[in-house]
Amino acid sequence: MSDVRVRIAPSPTGALHVGLVRTALYNWLFARHHGGKFVLRIDDTDVQRNMAEVLQPILEGLRWLGLDWDEGPEKGGPYEPYYQSRRTELHQAAVDRLLHTGHAYWDYATPEEIAEERKQAIDSKQGVFRYSRRWMAEGPGERHKFEAMGRKPVVRLKMPSSGRLDLDDLVRGRVEFDWEREQDHVIQRQDGTFLYHLASVVDDAEMGITHIIRAEEHLSNTPRQVFILHALSKPVPKFAHLPYVAEPGSKNKLSKRKTKQYMKNRDFAELVEHGQKIRRGLGLDEIPDTFSPVFVDFYRETGFVPEAIINYLALLGWSLDDRTEHFNPQDLVSHFTLERVIRSPASFDTNRLMAFEVRHMMELPVERRVELVMPFLVRAKVAPESPDDGSKKKVEQIVEAAGDRIKVAGDILDYVCFFVPDDRLSYDEKSFSKAFGKPEAAGLLARFRARLAAHEQFDVDPLEKLMEQFVKDEGIKTNQIIHALRVAVTGTAVGFGMFDAMAILGKGSCLARIDRALSKAGRMDGG
Repeated sequence: MSDVRVRIAPSPTGALHVGLVRTALYNWLFARHHGGKFVLRIDDTDVQRNMAEVLQPILEGLRWLGLDWDEGPEKGGPYEPYYQSRRTELHQAAVDRLLHTGHAYWDYATPEEIAEERKQAIDSKQGVFRYSRRWMAEGPGERHKFEAMGRKPVVRLKMPSSGRLDLDDLVRGRVEFDWEREQDHVIQRQDGTFLYHLASVVDDAEMGITHIIRAEEHLSNTPRQVFILHALSKPVPKFAHLPYVAEPGSKNKLSKRKTKQYMKNRDFAELVEHGQKIRRGLGLDEIPDTFSPVFVDFYRETGFVPEAIINYLALLGWSLDDRTEHFNPQDLVSHFTLERVIRSPASFDTNRLMAFEVRHMMELPVERRVELVMPFLVRAKVAPESPDDGSKKKVEQIVEAAGDRIKVAGDILDYVCFFVPDDRLSYDEKSFSKAFGKPEAAGLLARFRARLAAHEQFDVDPLEKLMEQFVKDEGIKTNQIIHALRVAVTGTAVGFGMFDAMAILGKGSCLARIDRALSKAGRMDGG
């Protein structure tokens, strides 16, 4: 099916939402699987809600995820322009034809009159409200008469009142719509602008879109859109309506406006705090509304592996079988079919998402993980923008030693202690007080420092053997000194292997940091 053409058509009215990304992913996978085209069109007809500054993050977010488009903004293509607001001549021509063929009409009713008819229908319990067409202009004469009254028209579809539309949806199967339940939908406003269901249908037809793969919330739009296509003598594409992405622990649709409510979910709240910790490490205390796991920006700014997001979102409504979960994008392209898309909504599970992230991160070569973490160190101003080989080697050693403690690239900021000057190392005061609170701690550390100073080999194994001998000679247990040593050298009580940390820092830094900690401990004791 090399003639397959699919599209996504986001509106620049808000940040890139994971629900839209899942829809974009399924379109992209379908196109790539069939060797077709993935088109990006910007549906910016809603002038009052469009935000120009939002468009670039949408494009950057799709690119970051690897969802490259074949035609669209910044790429061009045979159906330019790919901005709906620049295609108004085509939309007007379609409206003119619908009016000419009697499939649409000028309507001069006021919103208040429509509302009153609707109220009367509800009060009379007559069932589905259908506009009476009382103010429909039958010809130029009636148009002039209504306009002389000061009325302004909209253009409405003249929908059929009987019969049924049957469609074979590629996800939901056979779906049926009774025409009598359809309204005479407005397709052109009083100010001349066009509504989504007119502009979108016209653009899809003009761009040769063969498959409309979209969220199930658009299922109710389908009858009016098919009506327009038939009226314009255009081919009807195949439809596939996807189940929506549900809230954490719920079957309700995931919303971009309910982050505060989702914080009641422990896993969701933990992921948010994880991201906020990384922002604080970058000196970014202000938390924007879009810094939430329901938006793609959250994952990009905290350093997720894009392939992990793709893997997780692909399985949020699709499966290959009941056992295979780990996929790279190429695997997904090979296996993806709409027949395997489920009909029911899948809950957004941040804990499961993080499991995919850790697995994908740990599968990356250490060189790639270094590439991912370096920008965070640069932004935190603890690494130069153009690091030398020595700096890269140190980062590589830290990444290897930390292992799966670095779940997302931003977690490298937990290890800034390796990059600050020895005399500027900050201590976790609670950990420092606890480590040096025992009378013997400082003395033990001072005696171990003397052995370190005389020790030539500053690698992991020799350092570990040195500690073993020291503990044996002192007749103590390792935990009687190791906590004070860790706090002295790294400023904190937690981290990866102690001797890995010391080997990475080097002898000079370790001795200088121990001296500084002993001095601080002496002041704490009043010495």
